[in-house]
Amino acid sequence: MNLAKHLSDTELSAKILRHAVPKMSELNIPVTPVNYAVWYEYYLGINLDLKRAIDGLISNGITFCTEVNDGLHKNFIQEKSPEVIENVQIETQIIINSLFSKVSKLTQGTARLSDTLSDFSQELKQQPDVEVLNTLVNSLVDNIEGVILSNKQMEGSLNTMRDEVSSLKIEMESLNLVAMTDQLTSLNNRRSFEDEVMKHMQEFIQTQSPSCLLLIDIDHFKQFNDTHGHLVGDKVLAYVALALKQAVKGTDFVARYGGEEFVILLPNTELTNALVVAEQLRKVIAERKLTIGKDKKLSLGSITVSLGVSALTLSDDRESYFVRADEALYRAKSTGRNRVCSE
Repeated sequence: MNLAKHLSDTELSAKILRHAVPKMSELNIPVTPVNYAVWYEYYLGINLDLKRAIDGLISNGITFCTEVNDGLHKNFIQEKSPEVIENVQIETQIIINSLFSKVSKLTQGTARLSDTLSDFSQELKQQPDVEVLNTLVNSLVDNIEGVILSNKQMEGSLNTMRDEVSSLKIEMESLNLVAMTDQLTSLNNRRSFEDEVMKHMQEFIQTQSPSCLLLIDIDHFKQFNDTHGHLVGDKVLAYVALALKQAVKGTDFVARYGGEEFVILLPNTELTNALVVAEQLRKVIAERKLTIGKDKKLSLGSITVSLGVSALTLSDDRESYFVRADEALYRAKSTGRNRVCSE
């Protein structure tokens, strides 16, 4: 339902209110600002992904509990973007709900068969006549055929659900990749780094093999944005990201930490070797002159970066490991930029 056509803002709001609040009450949904925002958007009729999700919930008898309401708001209102991520949690709940329904029907069928067998046994003990025996046998046959039919239906339903769950698994893997990837540079993002650095530290505790962290910051990045605009700034970020991506090897890990900052984890690497890697990165980036545009090329000159390096110790936690690299980076920037400093 799209109520947005041919109505003023006031008329539209009033009409949506008359539809949304009764429906929320019918579904036992608290009329809070967050929940009402979801249902306002639903009756507005523009957010088709939200409408499809809610219609699916209603048709499958899903209860609008706090988790479902919060999930709708988070996935379709709070984080709404041109590429809306599918609400996988809701789709999974629909499948589970359907499976419970099928299992319940099968259980009822087997329970009826058990009751029939028990009754049959009791009747046989009383030496029934032919007519009673015939009735019992027919009843038993009907129950057995019912269970067989239920099992066949259950088998088909399970096969269908298996395919649906497989599709959801693939979708979840894609969503996980999206959640861990910086969309501008295609590098790992900060969330991915936070997970990886914990694995990195756990491995260090077990093997005590030397490991290092590089923190990289683009020099004078704000000037690129202020002078040439954010599109040019984005190109600079992409250029540096590509240089870092090409430099990592094997189990090395590179991510965009945020803004113009990047991080690289170097497992199985001594501090002296990490400093060599850092210096090579600095030179590779600084030696290239960056230009943009096809016909009228705009020269941005040399892009330079400053780097801070820290080596992991047994007394480190994630914060202390990062802080030492950050302090080294600060020294590199405060002493002239385009240089490498270690802890």
